Amino acid sequence: MDHGVINARPIHFNHENPAMSTTAQPRLFGEHFLLALTADERATLERMRALCRDQFGPKAAEVARQDTFAWDTFRTLAREGIVATAFPRDYGGSDARQVLRTRLIEEAARVCSTTASLITGTDLSTRAIVAGGSEALKREIVPRLLTGELQSAFGLTEPGAGSDVRGLRTTFRREGDGYVINGRKKFITRASTADWMVIVGRREDDAGTFMAALVPRDAPGLSISAEDGKLGWWGVPISSLELREVRAPMSHRLGEEGEGFSLAQDALLRARIGHAAMALGRAMGAVEIAATYATDRQSFGKPLAAHQGVQWMLSDMVTQIEAGRALLNVTAEKYDRGDADVAVYASMAKQHATDLGMKVATDALQLTGGRGYLQDFPLERFFRDAKLNQIGEGASEIHKTVIGRDVARRAPLAERNPCLRPGSLVDY
Repeated sequence: MDHGVINARPIHFNHENPAMSTTAQPRLFGEHFLLALTADERATLERMRALCRDQFGPKAAEVARQDTFAWDTFRTLAREGIVATAFPRDYGGSDARQVLRTRLIEEAARVCSTTASLITGTDLSTRAIVAGGSEALKREIVPRLLTGELQSAFGLTEPGAGSDVRGLRTTFRREGDGYVINGRKKFITRASTADWMVIVGRREDDAGTFMAALVPRDAPGLSISAEDGKLGWWGVPISSLELREVRAPMSHRLGEEGEGFSLAQDALLRARIGHAAMALGRAMGAVEIAATYATDRQSFGKPLAAHQGVQWMLSDMVTQIEAGRALLNVTAEKYDRGDADVAVYASMAKQHATDLGMKVATDALQLTGGRGYLQDFPLERFFRDAKLNQIGEGASEIHKTVIGRDVARRAPLAERNPCLRPGSLVDY
């Protein structure tokens, strides 16, 4: 594939002033993160920027008019090698680092949540296959997943189990040379378009042993519900699954028996980093739109942006977004290095970015007044899309608990603050 035909001008990267390293006008938000990217990675990002300028941005409102799968967007992402960034080189992918993946997702979310969701959703829907599939299974399926010829969905959430993975009730019963699966799954993205379903559950005779297997959409006993209507994120529909005596051969088991939980956690880890990038990218786009409006709109004889109250709103939004981007970049670097504490940092980045994204979408809409409430104006769509980031891949409250427990666990073992005298603090 010739990536040079994308109508993209080359990046002129200025190491002394990264903010000027862009093909168009200087951006409102800093370009300093480009310093961490190689020349090839910057070229991939520039390709994504060109697609956002020329295709995804101008078509975002049209894509979001109805909640049917955005095939044109998905095929473009696959054709241009963006989907392939989630897959290993051994199978035809580019095995992109998370420091690049977060920038690609951020860039997409700046204009279109659907596009960003299709990128980060690839991690969630395929990671267990890449990490746990047999070599033969991966050779058969992964090359076709990264080109978009095939799709997969991640069947984890159930009516009574979401963030609490240990509450799963789907069961795997060993029978002959494979397994028989029974259970229900809910809120499954891409279920209506996926060729394969990653199903996570427990062994029927040992609830402490988690399992995962790959099931084809036409497997006898597997039923897929009609697509569920939802508030936002149109273009990536969700459905429910029901599995009644569904058979999966041993060759389609992912990982060893007992590794289903770790495979699910690995997929969720990457997806949480993606959600953080999506929330921050959308927040950046919302501020860009609100700031442009504030400079165009006249109020009491001067531009809206000349009023101190508006400047303070913009100040808070931009500062908090840049802080969130810094935390996300640290998290991406930790993932790429394989740091042991990356999971808690992913929780911090996801919780901070998604809560901030909802606040920024609300404040940006408030700043634009009645226009922001119109369906014809992008912020109406940004506002509806922002909420799911706070819910998907672990609600904000779950991540606060994860972070708080980690602090409480480490505090007694951490270096004591030298301002304190010896002994228990209750003796002060």
